[in-house]
Amino acid sequence: MVPDPVKQTTYSVSFLLDDITNSFEAFTLSLLSSLLVSGPNSPFYKALIDARIGTDFAPVVGYDGSTREACFSVGLQGIAEQDVKTVKQIINKTIDEVIENGFEEERIEALLHKIEIQLKHQTTNFGLALASYVATNWNHDGDPVEVLQISEKVARFRQSLKDNPRFLQDKVKHYFKENPHQLALSMSPDEGYLENQTKVEQGKLQEKISSLSMEEKKEIYEKGLELITAQSTPQDVSSLPALKVSDIQRTFPLTPVEMAYVGGEVPVQYCSQPTNGVVYFRAFTSLNTLPEDLKPYIPLFCNVITRMGCASLNYRQLDQLIELKTGGMAASPKILQDIDDLDMYEQGVLFTSLCLDRNLPDMMQLWTDIFNSPHFDDEEHLRVLVMMAAQELSNGIPDSGHQYAAVRAGKTLTPAGNLGEMFDGLSQVQQMKRIAEMPELVTVLRRLPRIKLHLMTNENMRCSVNAAAQEIPEMSKEVEKFIRNVPGFGKKKKDRKLIRSNITEKLLNPEEAGGEVSGGSRATKKLVSEPTFKACQMKTHFQLPFPVNYVSECIRTVPYMNPDFTSLRVLARLLTAKYLHREIREKGGAYGGGATLSHSGLFSFYSYRDPNSLDTISVFRRSVDWAKMGKFTAEDIDEAKLSVFSVVDAPVAPSDKGLDRFLYGISDEIKQKRREQLFAVDHDGLVEVANKYLTTGHSTCGAAILGPENESIARDPTWVQR
Repeated sequence: MVPDPVKQTTYSVSFLLDDITNSFEAFTLSLLSSLLVSGPNSPFYKALIDARIGTDFAPVVGYDGSTREACFSVGLQGIAEQDVKTVKQIINKTIDEVIENGFEEERIEALLHKIEIQLKHQTTNFGLALASYVATNWNHDGDPVEVLQISEKVARFRQSLKDNPRFLQDKVKHYFKENPHQLALSMSPDEGYLENQTKVEQGKLQEKISSLSMEEKKEIYEKGLELITAQSTPQDVSSLPALKVSDIQRTFPLTPVEMAYVGGEVPVQYCSQPTNGVVYFRAFTSLNTLPEDLKPYIPLFCNVITRMGCASLNYRQLDQLIELKTGGMAASPKILQDIDDLDMYEQGVLFTSLCLDRNLPDMMQLWTDIFNSPHFDDEEHLRVLVMMAAQELSNGIPDSGHQYAAVRAGKTLTPAGNLGEMFDGLSQVQQMKRIAEMPELVTVLRRLPRIKLHLMTNENMRCSVNAAAQEIPEMSKEVEKFIRNVPGFGKKKKDRKLIRSNITEKLLNPEEAGGEVSGGSRATKKLVSEPTFKACQMKTHFQLPFPVNYVSECIRTVPYMNPDFTSLRVLARLLTAKYLHREIREKGGAYGGGATLSHSGLFSFYSYRDPNSLDTISVFRRSVDWAKMGKFTAEDIDEAKLSVFSVVDAPVAPSDKGLDRFLYGISDEIKQKRREQLFAVDHDGLVEVANKYLTTGHSTCGAAILGPENESIARDPTWVQR
């Protein structure tokens, strides 16, 4: 999966730092680390990444305060073995230059602004994050309260800089230049690594077996039988504290939103929330007019659009402004499955950003500049971004292998699944690898402005804003200004006929159907259907250099609005907890396994880091037989319902309220109806949906395995080998 097979060495240097119980020193070193390695303006990025010796920073980079004595690491991955010496020299030279020149004041301000946003931005795991933030320090007898006094530390940090302008340079000198406690580590792959490992393992096993007496072998065999019996015996969970379904509220708090229409056309959803002085903005634009040959480049376009520069700003200046004025600006491809029909979906890109109230005009001006005049002329910088993206994707496969397998298994089941594999599957990993291997990127660069023409327009756009009620009037002025200033406005309606005949227009919020709304305007979504698409079965095996497998089987079931969706969702939880976990993890030895059902309407079985492959697919099948026989109790069903409710009722951050309505058109009324159906799920209903949708031959299914060479699969002609 790597772009250049010759360049697979990683080199990294780590420096031992101070004791983390000195919380101000730890805070200062954490800031110093960000100044050294974060973003294209940092000295190590300029010296190591822009030099294009490697593909990206080494996997462990920056400050690590998870042990009593903290450390800082920096290095490169994707380098040639002979370049280790060069990287070492660059690191030393960069340290000298920082001691000499220090940091620009604007970068320090941008970092302190980032801390301010992080303090105000509310997440749903706020308490848990704080607990883990103080835990390490507290474990080593540090003062947990002192660790939490971040505003005081910022004030002290500013004062230290004022008292000594070389404050940070002195720290770099002390901890990096004059520090004898360093570890340099280099790592290169070995072609025969897995083979040698298997040989050593086999040898050890033979040695152990040959030293066993007949009695000892018998004892091991009997213990194995005992283990299987223990694993198959249901545990008595009656002593554990548990919620009951009757403890769950029958209704849930509603999220009111208001709709406005800029120019009578572009819908903007406003959601008043206690956002703690932060404003959240989203814009969704459609890909419906985009030519097919440009589609595989959408993930790359999203990756680079806020990182190449715009208007009068080069990429370094743009990054600096984004850091200084916002909490981040990003774009991501979105495929939104229609909630009524599995053969229809909406395709587009979601632009997201957040900022402090006071920086709102600056953030919206940045979006205006990015939409109007993004830069697509720096081939050198694009090369750097492509190499980093390709490296990141290939490094991510071992952690997300089960997701890649599920995306592949669903590719042939729905049109949305097919496009999803192009954007988020192994096809995208291979596409990025191909681009990274190109000797020059001019052809890729030329595609980006073409994508921009179709995408960066207010034609098929909708926006959403989450902010405090008093900020919304100001926000609406800025959003309106942005929408009116991006390309596309003012074209005559008749010029904007739907380009393709396979597009259906539907109301985003069905409750707008009755009565006049904002002068007759309606928020609509333009759904794509693929008339030539036919769901079919496909089984794919990707041979990858892993010692374990990632296995998935997906079954096409029903869309979100179908009454059976809720029963299938409960069934997925029931199968996971009562059958699949036991068979795949406890008996099979995989790290994990289970079943899920998402908006996609695909019922997905999966296993994670699994020593088995085809056996696991047999377990998936047997779990369906178990469900069809109804071998579960009323308590099991209640447990599965509680498990679903734990997701349905999970806290939603103020920044994300109203998001399901904005993206999918799922209103609170629809959610309440689903909630009532969830309470009503019963034993017979679960057996019925297992028979109706999961029985072999009743629905179309796909399978995928990522893992090592497999003789049984190689001999089976029903599997496609990749």
